[in-house]
Amino acid sequence: MAGKFQFTPEEYQHAAIKYRKDLLMLPIIGCQDTLQHMTGRPGIRYKESVGTINADAQFAPYKSTRRADVNLTLSHRTLETFFGNVVLDFEPNTAISTLLGTGATKGDGQMTTPTALHVLALIAKGLSSHLNDAIWNGVRDADGDTTADLFNGFDTITQMEIDAENISAANKNYMKLTEEITVGNALDVAKEILYSLDPRLRAQDLNLYCSQDFADKYNEAMLLTHGGINFYNQFNQNSVEGSNGRLHIIPLYNKTDSKFFHVTPKSNMLVGYDQMGDIESVMVKEYAPFVLTYIATMFFGVQFESIDYRTLKVIELAA
Repeated sequence: MAGKFQFTPEEYQHAAIKYRKDLLMLPIIGCQDTLQHMTGRPGIRYKESVGTINADAQFAPYKSTRRADVNLTLSHRTLETFFGNVVLDFEPNTAISTLLGTGATKGDGQMTTPTALHVLALIAKGLSSHLNDAIWNGVRDADGDTTADLFNGFDTITQMEIDAENISAANKNYMKLTEEITVGNALDVAKEILYSLDPRLRAQDLNLYCSQDFADKYNEAMLLTHGGINFYNQFNQNSVEGSNGRLHIIPLYNKTDSKFFHVTPKSNMLVGYDQMGDIESVMVKEYAPFVLTYIATMFFGVQFESIDYRTLKVIELAA
């Protein structure tokens, strides 16, 4: 089958140049099951300061002589994207056979036959799975060789802030569970988390970033305790009971082995990348017969915009 579709190295190189932006964006798009619950920040190269400004000013009964100093509190954090690259050898005919075998070219008038672009897109999208895996547990290692070494994930940043005592019970942005979560206590745990939130945090539209295991136990517990109510027979609760639909349960596969849950608005979970400059690149080279090399560079990193207790609550699971 693959023998019907032969492309020269020049055709691959032309596709890489012409569709550079699309190919660079595919790894980001491929992470959408996670990133749809976060906030993307394009145009970030290396470091950018993010954060919030609070001004302690207020209206009072009118006085023509009223003057007051305003205390501006700036809480800034650094969203850092790290420059990474990939150099991947691939055999073109094998890639085309994969496209045909998966049926990826069927049902779309523009995809009835593979092109050099489709082969490169298959490779680019495949890079997304490793980005997705590292969103939480990535640990920056400049000498590393994997995506997990490229940037610090949210859990890694969380642990660093706990070690620095910036996330703590004293700061009201941390709590630790004392029992392992089971079907028997999942409802109580969810309510304990909800009731622990600062009223100003609880009043917002929030996400509870958690594992699928917790979501399953919560749903099972809801069915067992509310089985007589038709609503709960749906066996799919998207928010914590008692939160007025504001605390959304967001189960993510890449949270499976995480020791943290996070409660925060979507806007607080920043994912930085560039996509807007000319430093990132995609190239195809031929260094050996029958084998081409896919070469790409890109920026990527994550950060909380704020760790203030009115914006974030970290829940550490029982060991």
